[in-house]
Parts: sequence; structure tokens; C-alpha cells
Amino acid sequence: MSIALMSGCDSRSHREATADGREAGSTDSSLSTQAGAAPFTIENSAVLPIRSKILGRDYEIFVKTPPGYDKPENAGRRYPVIYLTDGPYTFQVASGVSRVPFSQDRFNPFIIVGLSWALGEVPADSRRRDLTPWVSPAVAGTTGGGPAFLAFLKSEAMPLVESRYRIDGRERALAGQSYGGVFGLWVALTEPQLFKTYILTSPSIWFADRSILKTEAAYAAAHKDLKARIYLATGSREHPGADGCAGCENDMVADQRTLTKALADRDYAGLQLKAEVVQGSFHETTFPIGLINGMQWTYLKP
Repeated sequence: MSIALMSGCDSRSHREATADGREAGSTDSSLSTQAGAAPFTIENSAVLPIRSKILGRDYEIFVKTPPGYDKPENAGRRYPVIYLTDGPYTFQVASGVSRVPFSQDRFNPFIIVGLSWALGEVPADSRRRDLTPWVSPAVAGTTGGGPAFLAFLKSEAMPLVESRYRIDGRERALAGQSYGGVFGLWVALTEPQLFKTYILTSPSIWFADRSILKTEAAYAAAHKDLKARIYLATGSREHPGADGCAGCENDMVADQRTLTKALADRDYAGLQLKAEVVQGSFHETTFPIGLINGMQWTYLKP
């Protein structure tokens, strides 16, 4: 087992913000554009609509291919892929932070895939339901849809993407923030073979009375190894009290340390674990920093 622990201060926001930085329960605000102005587009990207029979809802899948993907000499090449929850936010960040490393040949090429919220729903409601693996009466709104969303991801979304793009199924990564972070941890401990790498920031370990810690213990009781690469990052101000954030209720840095120690103490031969506390960042600002750090850990050329 390869483990790297990087520490700083501590953090966590008491409200569960949506992944695009808005407080849960708020709705999208429409941004006006000048008449006749062409919208900005992300190069080499496409949107795949999908109707989930499992969930009975409509979603969109955003896909971006790396430089050189369409060159004739790469026609037989298959690429690593990173799937991101909260796609309307995270896909843009991933596309932006990887652009210069791609253009300057700093990263090994990989395909970026973002998973949208359910179309026609308030984003906060969609993600609270889809990305929480357990029902929690302490949280307002519908929770506990994680198992169904994983079934959609595994049986509908991933097969659609991987039938249209040249993806190396042995080199899948899953990235998520907040609820997406705890969802990723749960996937790693229930179906670890589905993804090779997990890049998870500000994971909501506090959710449902820290049920993810019970899931980890149950996995350890039944398994001798965990073959996965897991990167975790939480902001140093994601905690209550001095040097934390106003109104914070959960100490997310302490929670990350608890989970990291539990995983490290198992001494799994196949686990590569890296945990970081991002100095000065909040729940709303940790993701871009954690994502690029996790990408460097995963895709940086020697």
C-alpha cells in the first residue's frame, strides 16, 4: 500500500451547498446574453442526451476528448476516462484546468465525462437525492438515491459513452465534490473494481451519521485488500470555530482524517491513498484545487 498524507488546518460548511456554490434549495438564475452573440463552447466537446429507464428521468452527459484524439495515427488508441458527478459545474472546471497541461504535453491524454443533474429539476434536489447512498431523516428533501444512480451510471451512462468513444475500461476514474465525494467513497467500498482511481474533494462524511465509516468497517471485515487509488482533499477552513467558517457545524477535516486513518490502518497491499488539506480553502472553493492536484497525481507525465 502506498500512502501519502498531507496536512494543514481544518474545515467544513454547515449548509450543504450545491456543487456550483449555491446553497441547497436555491434555483438557477438566468444570465442574459447580448442579442446575436455566439455562446462560448468548450472545444472537442459534445452533449449526449440520455433517458434513464432505471431512474425514469432525463439527463445529459458531457464529453470532451483530448488533443490528438481524432488524428488518423490515434484511430486505434484507447484512452483513460474521468467521470465527474455534478457535471454542469465540474465538467467546466475539469476542461479548463486540463487545457494548458494538455496543450503543453504535461498530462497523458484522457477523456473527460460530466454527468448532469436530472433535467427539469432543481439542481440541489437532484444531487441530494442521486448522490446520497443512504436515507437521512436529518436532511430535508429526498435522500438515499445513490444505489439507483450507481445502477444508472454503470448500466446506462457508461455503456453509452464507452460505445461511442475509444475508452480504456481499465483506466476509469471517478471524481466528485461534497455529496459527490461521499458517493465516490461509497462506490469505492461497494464496487471498487468499477473505477481504478477516485478523486474526491470535501466528501460529506458527516452524512447519515457518518454511515460511510460503517461501510468502510464492513468492507474491511469482509475483504483482505482494496485495489484502488484514492485521492482526498478538504479545505482547511471546512470546520467550525477559530480559523474555520461562519456557521459551520461539521468538522470535515477531522472526518477526512478519521476515514484516512481507518483506511491506512487496514494496510491494504493494493491501495494507494493520498489525503490533503488545502490551505485556506472553503467548501465552496476546494474542488478546483483538489481536482488539479488529483489529476497531477493520476495523469502527470514522468
